Parts: sequence; structure tokens; C-alpha cells
Amino acid sequence: MTIPAHESPPAQAAPNDHRPRALLLDLDGVLLDTRPVMRKAWQRVQEIHGVALPFRDYERHLGREFGDIMQRLGVTDTEAIRRTYEAESVATAHLAEEFAGIVETLHAFVAADWRLGVVTSKHVDRAAPLLARLGCPFATIRTPAGAGRTKPAPDPLLLALVDLGVDPAAAVYVGDMAVDHESAARAGVPYVHAAWGYGQPTTPDPETAASPKELLSLLPAKQLVEGSTV
Repeated sequence: MTIPAHESPPAQAAPNDHRPRALLLDLDGVLLDTRPVMRKAWQRVQEIHGVALPFRDYERHLGREFGDIMQRLGVTDTEAIRRTYEAESVATAHLAEEFAGIVETLHAFVAADWRLGVVTSKHVDRAAPLLARLGCPFATIRTPAGAGRTKPAPDPLLLALVDLGVDPAAAVYVGDMAVDHESAARAGVPYVHAAWGYGQPTTPDPETAASPKELLSLLPAKQLVEGSTV
């Protein structure tokens, strides 16, 4: 795990610190590689609605809520396009693949008594089936269908922590886009950039994990379960 010399890593639990701790994660580009699904859905939008913008223009804004992305792209008839995009996303959800090591890593955090949560800008109808495939005990899932503003506002992270009963300083948010970093900073939650995802680290340089298994450095060694395969 790369930690710039001028940066401090997320706060580690002291040996006598029994505060509940939380690992919050983005979905796209962190838990699952959903780029093939999004590409297919955008192609369908282009075919049906005559949108000429290439997928790379859409991809540049990943992490934001769909309506926000459409506004930034100058696309009108947002609701009709959303329906097309979501229907194709559901139809092609089987193309998404979990990142290597992510499930084992999440189970290691659960074994160490961390509470898991997902904070995503993907709407719940598309997010829930994908998360169910991972078979992990997420204690909360915050999507644009819930209360509050969407990322990069701090609201979804703070609401997830209310759900979990965890202080911001006792949590970590793992994301891969600039909006993830901004949302974490505004919420006062330590941030780790998932280098296996879709975006590049932003300024100021965040702590970076090269792979899901590198997240295990957040766990004190004594908390790892004997016989763990990770």
C-alpha cells in the first residue's frame, strides 16, 4: 500500500480501542468491474435515443448520480434515457465480475468485527442484485434512492455511518473516483483510493491500495483470523 510521506494513513484502532469500526465501499470499480455493463447500456442509449456522445464521455463522470451525469453532458430527456439505460443494465448485469480478492478481503474485515457498508451512486434496483452476488453481509447500502444529497456531498457517507452507529473518524471509505475522495473529505472520513478501479488519485494524494488484499493493512495483525486464506 502506497502512503505518501506527507500524508497520514487512516487512523488505526489502538489495542484498547473498542469503538465500532466501519469499512464503506463504492460499488462500480471497487467491488465489481461493471464497465462492460455500463458500456452496453450506453450503446443502447445511443441506438434508441440518438445520443452521439461516446462512452468515454459518460465514463469520465462515473461516481456521480445518473441525472447529474446527463446534466453535465448536456443531454435532455433524462428520464426516458434513464429508463433505457437501467433496463439494459439489468439485462446485461451478468457481464459484471467481482475483482479478484474482494470477497475474501471483505470477509476478513467482518471477522475482525468491522461493519460493512456500500455507498454508491448506482440506483438501488441495479445495485442490489449485483451486491447479492458477492454474498457479503453489508449492514447498510446507501444509494440515490435514499435521503440526502448524492456524492460528492458528504450526506450518503454520513447517513451510512448513522445506520452503522460508527463515528466518521472510526471509518474508512474506499473509492476510485474524484467524487469519492471529495465526499469522504467533506464527511471527515479517512479515504483509500482503489487503484484497481476506474479513476486516478486526486490532489491531495490519498492513501492508495493497489489491490483489494492491500486493504488488509488497515487491520491490526492480531485481528486476522487463524487459518485465513487472505
